[in-house]
Amino acid sequence: MKQLLVLLLAALGAVSCEARSGAGATPPQEDHRFAELPKPLPGEAVATFASGCYWCAEHVFESLKGVRTVISGHAGGTVPNPTYEQVGRGGTGHAEAIQVYYDPKVISFPTLLKVFFVQHDPTTLNRQGPDAGEEYRSIAFYRTPQEKQQIEAEIKRVTAAKLYSNPIVTQVVPFKAFYPAERYHQDYFVNHPDNPYIRNVSTPRYNHFAQAFPELIKKPGT
Repeated sequence: MKQLLVLLLAALGAVSCEARSGAGATPPQEDHRFAELPKPLPGEAVATFASGCYWCAEHVFESLKGVRTVISGHAGGTVPNPTYEQVGRGGTGHAEAIQVYYDPKVISFPTLLKVFFVQHDPTTLNRQGPDAGEEYRSIAFYRTPQEKQQIEAEIKRVTAAKLYSNPIVTQVVPFKAFYPAERYHQDYFVNHPDNPYIRNVSTPRYNHFAQAFPELIKKPGT
C-alpha cells in the first residue's frame, strides 16, 4: 500500500479543484440552503475529520459498518456558517470537513482513524491530489484527551509502518465547531456519479479505501 494513494492522486492531477467547482450545471437555488446538523442518537458518538474534498470523504465514512450518517461541511476556522464559495476564496481558516455519527459499539474511534489515514494522503500540506489550498488540509479533530492520544498513537503507527515516505502533516486540533455545507454538497458522490471530478478523482480514491478495508464496508441495503 506504500505510496499507492500518493501516486494515484498525482496521476489524476489533470482534474483540478477549479474544474471540480465549475463542473456540471449550477444547482437549483434551494440547494444552496445549509444542510441541517443531526443530533446524536442515544449511545452514539461523533467524530470530525478534514481530508481534502468532502464529496469523497463523506462517501467513504458513510459506507462503514456502524456509521449512521455523515455530513459534509467546514471546520477549523473562525467564520460562522461559511459558504462553500467563502471557504474556497480563503480567509475563513476553515477546511472542508466531515462529521461522522457512529455507534462506538460497532466501530471504534481508532478504527475510524485507520480509515482516515488510508483514504487520503496525510503527507501533503494544504493539498489533496489536484486540490490545493488551506481548505484541503488534513486535520484530525479530538473531543477528549483520550481521542488526542489515539490520534497521536495512530500517527506514530502509520509512520513506523512506513506507509508513506514523507512525514505526516495532519493537524491534531481540539474540536470547536462544525458548520454544515450547502445541501447540494450532501451525498454528492452518490447523486452525481457522472460528474468528471467524481469519476476521475473521488471514485479511484474510494476504491483505494475499499480495497484496504473490505471487512468494514456495509452490505448493500444496510
